[in-house]
Amino acid sequence: MPTLRRRLLDLMRRQVNVHDLGPGAAVVERRGDYRVTPAGPRAWLVSRGEADPGPVVPPQGWTRVPLGPSAEFLVRESLDEAEEFTLHKRAQSHLGARHVASVLRHYRVDCVFDVGANVGQYGRQLRRHGYRGRIVSFEPVPAMAERLRAVAAEDPDWRVHEMALGREDGTAEINVVQGSMSSLLDPSAYGNTRYKRFRRTHPQTIVLRRLEGLMDEALAGIEAPRPYLKMDTQGFDLETYSGAGKRIEEFVGLQSEVALMRIYEGMPRMTEALAVYEAEGFEVTGMYPVTREERTERVLEFDCVMVRADTLPEDALPA
Repeated sequence: MPTLRRRLLDLMRRQVNVHDLGPGAAVVERRGDYRVTPAGPRAWLVSRGEADPGPVVPPQGWTRVPLGPSAEFLVRESLDEAEEFTLHKRAQSHLGARHVASVLRHYRVDCVFDVGANVGQYGRQLRRHGYRGRIVSFEPVPAMAERLRAVAAEDPDWRVHEMALGREDGTAEINVVQGSMSSLLDPSAYGNTRYKRFRRTHPQTIVLRRLEGLMDEALAGIEAPRPYLKMDTQGFDLETYSGAGKRIEEFVGLQSEVALMRIYEGMPRMTEALAVYEAEGFEVTGMYPVTREERTERVLEFDCVMVRADTLPEDALPA
C-alpha cells in the first residue's frame, strides 16, 4: 500500500512538476501559481493558488531552497548518513540530466550517438527531458541489445546497433557481467575488490566498428546535422573517440565518463581523457559524479559534458 508521502507526491504531480530526489527531498517546478501546505513532518501538499498565492511556506522540519523563478528545492532538515548519500546521488543525477537536455537545446543537437546504451536508460532519459531528435544507440552485449531494441521499437527516430565502437573494425571479446558494467577491459585489482559481480564474468565475442564508417548512414536524412556523442563504455571511451577519426570535428558536443579511480586495467585517468578532448576543441560545461564511495565519499567517476563553443548557433543567446 502506498505511503502517505508517496500519495501526496502523486497528487502534487497533477498541479506541478515534481522530481523525487530520495528520502525526504524533491524538486518542485511551477506549472502555475501554487501554495505549499504542511501535511505533517514528512509530507506536503502543493496546489494551484490565485494570481498571487503568497509566499511559499515549507512544512515544519523542511528547508526551502529557491532554484530560480520556477523551481523550489524542499528537503527535510534531519537526514541520516544513508539518506544524505542517496539524496546527493539522485540530486546530482537529476541535475546532470537537466544540464544535458539544456546543452542539446542550446546547441540545436539533432542526432545523439548513444555509445554503450545498455538497455536504453540514457535514451529514455533524453525523451523524458524533451529531446525529440534522432537517437542512434550502440550496445554490444546481445542480451542487453535485445532489451534495448524492445525499448526503442515504438520510437520512430531511435535506431539500435548491436556492436561496440573502437579504434579499429573487427571483433573482440567483452567481459560480460550482470547489469551495466560489461567491458572490453579486464577489471583492476581495485575494481575486483569493490565490485563482487566482476568475479562472475564470462567472455563473449562481439562486433567492433569504427564510428567514422557509420556516420553517413546514421545521419542520413538530416539536413546540416549537429551530432552529439555520448560515451559510457566502461573504460573504453578514448578508443571509441579515436574511431571517429577526423569526423570528430562534426560533433558539437560530447559526454564521457572520466575516471579518478581505475576500475578496469588500462582505462585512462580523467586528466588524460580531458587532454585528448580539449585538444580537439571541446570544453567542459559540467561535471557530475557518477559513482562515489559511501564510506570514504571519494568520487570514482564523473559524467563530463563538453561542447565546442565555436559551433554555437549565432542566434542561440545574446553575448
